Amino acid sequence: MANWVRYIAPLFIMMTGAASLAVAAPEWVAGPAPAANPAPAGVEQKASAHSGAASDAYSDRSTNVDARTVEIGTRVYGEVCAACHDAGVSRAPQRFIVAQMTPESVHSALTSGVMQPMAAGLSDEERSAVAQYITNRKFGSGAATVGPKRCAASEAAFDLNAPPAFSGWGLDPASTHSIPAEVSGLSRANAPKLKLKWALGFPNALRARSQPTIAGGAMFVGSHNGMVYALDIKTGCARWTYQASSEVRTGIVVSPWTAGDKKAQPLAFFGDIVGGTYAVNALTGELVWKIRANEHPSTTLTGTPALHNNVLYVPVSSLEEGATGNPNYPCCTFRGSILALDAKTGAEKWRTWLVGEPKLVRKNAAGADNFGPSGVPVWNAPSIDAKRNQLYVATGDNYSTPATELSDSIVAIDLMTGKIKWHHQALANDAWNAACDDHNKANCPEEDGPDFDFGAGAVLAKGKDGKEYVLAGQKSGWAWAFNPDNGALVWKQRVGRGGVVGGIHFGIAADEGKVFIPVSDVPDGRKYDIPPQPGVYALDIVTGEFAWRAPSVDVCNGKRFCHPGYGGSLTATNGLVLAGANDGYIRIYDTADGKVIWETDTVRDYVTVDGSTAKGGSIGGGAAVIAYDGLLIANSGYGFAGKMPGNVLLVFEAEK
Repeated sequence: MANWVRYIAPLFIMMTGAASLAVAAPEWVAGPAPAANPAPAGVEQKASAHSGAASDAYSDRSTNVDARTVEIGTRVYGEVCAACHDAGVSRAPQRFIVAQMTPESVHSALTSGVMQPMAAGLSDEERSAVAQYITNRKFGSGAATVGPKRCAASEAAFDLNAPPAFSGWGLDPASTHSIPAEVSGLSRANAPKLKLKWALGFPNALRARSQPTIAGGAMFVGSHNGMVYALDIKTGCARWTYQASSEVRTGIVVSPWTAGDKKAQPLAFFGDIVGGTYAVNALTGELVWKIRANEHPSTTLTGTPALHNNVLYVPVSSLEEGATGNPNYPCCTFRGSILALDAKTGAEKWRTWLVGEPKLVRKNAAGADNFGPSGVPVWNAPSIDAKRNQLYVATGDNYSTPATELSDSIVAIDLMTGKIKWHHQALANDAWNAACDDHNKANCPEEDGPDFDFGAGAVLAKGKDGKEYVLAGQKSGWAWAFNPDNGALVWKQRVGRGGVVGGIHFGIAADEGKVFIPVSDVPDGRKYDIPPQPGVYALDIVTGEFAWRAPSVDVCNGKRFCHPGYGGSLTATNGLVLAGANDGYIRIYDTADGKVIWETDTVRDYVTVDGSTAKGGSIGGGAAVIAYDGLLIANSGYGFAGKMPGNVLLVFEAEK
């Protein structure tokens, strides 16, 4: 899902060679960056649709790095870092991946983390300079908070009578994103009475996109700076924290236990932006095992792993598309896959590659090798179908020629063996990378897009006829239904205009015989055959016909980085659809008719549990709004892909 590439490709391009990096600020904070070699028109147009000064909440934060820092950082990077991070050395994340981290995270890695041996000869000034140079952000450019206080002894104990409320990112194994009424505690009667209970600020963060989960009386969530928290759900204090190597975008999955089992030792699983997959003790935060999901240096994990029968199914994606704007980059060699691990040990049980091994195809106009096939990442959490012994994944596009049959597809995979049982390709010949928007297109595959892969995962749900259907939503704006036994198409329905940043972006929900579809349709610089259709829509699962439409009303009023529509996932519960929007609102819709019964604007300052201030922004990514025991829980802040930054976790409580 190269959706975000359009917005930050100019930065990537400048990073590959650029003296101009000195003034190239991330577009979500400081506006369009001047470049010695201007970005290609298509990329620049898409970036500029969301550029300008910072959002109102962050307008006091300039991130342009000063000249001395750039001078030192340039030298240190060239002498110490470039040989690995520019050359694609195995295990060394490519430079544009590191650029998405916070400077504080990079500095920590250099000072006391995995990069300490390589940085041992550097002064702190040099480590600080290179951390700010490569991320192109000053320290403190994210909204800074102290973080939650440690829990007192009375709050720190886990309740072993309360096993996990949700099975994983999809909330149930089938990924319906539906919560039973007795678990959510929300209804049409009490939802309009929701009031803020507490707020947590993620320190030095520009976005909040790790979906929380609930277990043992605690809430587990990851952050932009790589910290993972186990928070007391009543007060927001920290029972434990764990520092991952880099940003944690995935949700947290906690292994189940039997209520009352005093010997339970549950694990918490998650992934980070540089491809690390972790298992930590859910009661203590101590690391149990860690592996890298793929040796390719562009590997990243955005989709949350799925846990079933002590096997962890990891969806593997990458950011290699972003490197291709450099005409000298040898494009492309990443291969998407599903990795099955023994949940207790991290040992590999099987891996299913979703694209063949790349071979040299040609030399591009700059003389760089071009390889293919490649790509077909999985950006979303797998859905589990225990009855048929299979899991479902929705795949991304190819990065290079030739396009292959499993890109832009729904794929059913045997849970035990990893064998592909069936697939249905929604769009053939979709090969695209960032070079396609470059002025010289050196690395652009001959297919040239349109990059309409699947960001949202597949859902297994029942219609009112009692039959099960595999449902999916595509960045193209089309929704799909398939027969789970053989992958045959049942229906397809156009819901949105579609676009390179969605369309249907990160997650659909199903309940009551309906599938609920969020549509983003933000401006992306392309021309389409119909106008944008941002909003929330309900379709009949059996027929695909519209049950109701709730198009978005533009309430941005000129606010920077603000757009109508929904880029994040939805949650359904007890006659309600919970939705977080690009414009920063949380809205609750009635499943019967699509009417809004409660809403709140999260784009403001919040006093947090540590007494500092955090800020809300756009709500996007997989950071769903969820509900538990009368609480509504949501992340706010999506300083990415032209959305409003923020760094807050919000917990609302329905009045009893």
